[in-house]
Amino acid sequence: MGYACINMSMPSKFRTCRLRTVEEQGLAKVKEIAVHNLAEVIRVLEWNIAHEIYFFRMSSDLIPFASHPIMTWDWQRDADILALTTEISRLRELHGMRLSMHPGQYTIINSPREDVVEKAIAELTYHQQLLDLVGGTDMILHIGGAYGDKKTASERFIRAYNGLPDDIKRLLRLENDDKTYTANDVLGIAKATGATVCFDIHHHICNHEPDADVAQIVTDVFKTWETTPKMHISSGKTGATDRSHHELIHLEDFRRLLGLLAGRNADIMFEAKRKEQSVLMLREEL
Repeated sequence: MGYACINMSMPSKFRTCRLRTVEEQGLAKVKEIAVHNLAEVIRVLEWNIAHEIYFFRMSSDLIPFASHPIMTWDWQRDADILALTTEISRLRELHGMRLSMHPGQYTIINSPREDVVEKAIAELTYHQQLLDLVGGTDMILHIGGAYGDKKTASERFIRAYNGLPDDIKRLLRLENDDKTYTANDVLGIAKATGATVCFDIHHHICNHEPDADVAQIVTDVFKTWETTPKMHISSGKTGATDRSHHELIHLEDFRRLLGLLAGRNADIMFEAKRKEQSVLMLREEL
């Protein structure tokens, strides 16, 4: 069981900046923030190790403006950055941790706009480079928009996906969303591309076909993985179909997912507002 991006118990203190700040102070400011953020990841991982949490999603904002045209600093070859990412990788390997990332909502490769797709690929490249430096294994991506014609948009995604570099594709996991692309939609796209699928049970509850067989869906998701599957869980804020996330993961929701796993192993990312506290509290309940 793992959690995403920030630790509320420490608390962690990640930094960012505005583009105007970079324009005024230069890329030295970006490096200063990146060094701080990667050192903070180490602090979070050390806390996680002490509390036996071995699954963590790193923030997409660790290297500010990494995919922006303003970025001319070769950050992935910088000695100070490499020293920090090497230490993150050492901790990961020593303790058998799993590290993932989830590019933001504007990383859309099925957009009909070429400039949007180009920016998305630049963002995926940044995530791939950072994950490779720390030994991360998973980069989560939603299919994107339907643009009034989900079939055509799906076909556009398949073409864009097939054109991605292999270094990106080996890390990508396609996730069902809570509004547009159901788990069956994503499995269909995965069949056409050979992609791996990350199943989100809360998204499935919010968005699925009336006749969807969730047990079969989970079985089909497992077939897309060559390693231990990664899955997402959250509880609705006011009820099962509320797309907003609750502060914690309800025990009954977790047990529902365990039932679908049917004894099979998976790593489960908690998408709850209280982050690491949701993992600790549910573990105590169990």
